[in-house]
Amino acid sequence: MDLIQEFSKYFSKIIGIDSMYTYLIISTMITIVVFYIIKKVGRNIIGKGDNRKKEFSINRGFQNFMLFVETLVIICIWSDYIKGFMTLISLLSATIALALRDLILNFCCGIFIKVKKIFSIEDRIEIKGIKGDVVNIKALNFEILEVNGEDISGQSTGVIINFPNSLIFSEPLKNYTKGFTYIWQEIDIPLSLNGDITKARHTIYKIVNNIDAIKNVPKKMENQIKNLVFSYRVYFNNYEPIVYTKMVDTHVELKLRYLVHPKNARIIESQIWEKILYEYKQGNICLTTSVQSVNITENKKEKKTKKGISKTKK
Repeated sequence: MDLIQEFSKYFSKIIGIDSMYTYLIISTMITIVVFYIIKKVGRNIIGKGDNRKKEFSINRGFQNFMLFVETLVIICIWSDYIKGFMTLISLLSATIALALRDLILNFCCGIFIKVKKIFSIEDRIEIKGIKGDVVNIKALNFEILEVNGEDISGQSTGVIINFPNSLIFSEPLKNYTKGFTYIWQEIDIPLSLNGDITKARHTIYKIVNNIDAIKNVPKKMENQIKNLVFSYRVYFNNYEPIVYTKMVDTHVELKLRYLVHPKNARIIESQIWEKILYEYKQGNICLTTSVQSVNITENKKEKKTKKGISKTKK
């Protein structure tokens, strides 16, 4: 401490600033450097484990704790002089608040996100038409890892998008994993009118009920609904996969509806279609291409009509 004071006196003579303020500035800089080293070393020690998810949580808690301690130390260094600044700060507070209104709003919204749990890290959300998984929530902003595709079953694009926290008050936000982890996914399966529709339905039920990622979900979903009954007015009459039948133009459409985790939706859909195509080749499902053939026929008719009109004109 005496060494810092001596250096402050020497340095103050060079720059022409009071030695006391020089001492405060140097002490603050030393504090910042020391805590930076501590946080850096702590992050390296935490990062030696194998569980990345656990390491992220521990490192985040450690960094926040060290930032809190660092702030307290700096406040203690300047404690005798803070009171002198209060009058000046009170006069400038209105100007500062106006200049930093966006910063203050984002900070308050950050607290709101943390307290109300609007979303958490690893939640899949959609805001401003952009879908992604939340990878970080900071005091002023949050970041998501973008997923592609028009539906929520998309996969990561590798692009991290930064949003200001205040956006949660100005834009609607979809959270696909809050409350209940699973969502309803639907697949449209076109069948021929000449095929055995009943057999096809039984085959589709057999396919989905033999996929573990679907088979184990209904019970979990039912338990989640029971736990959320006091928070949300939500209920479902059925949690099991179900197949609906619908007549569409020249074919029958079976709509398969089932519960799935949003991050697994694309993989599960691919597995279902692979099994459906296999059963189609075995003759158990009567898939149709009638929609395509109808479109082709209509195009041919239009061409013939146009040719007939042109001949008439000639």
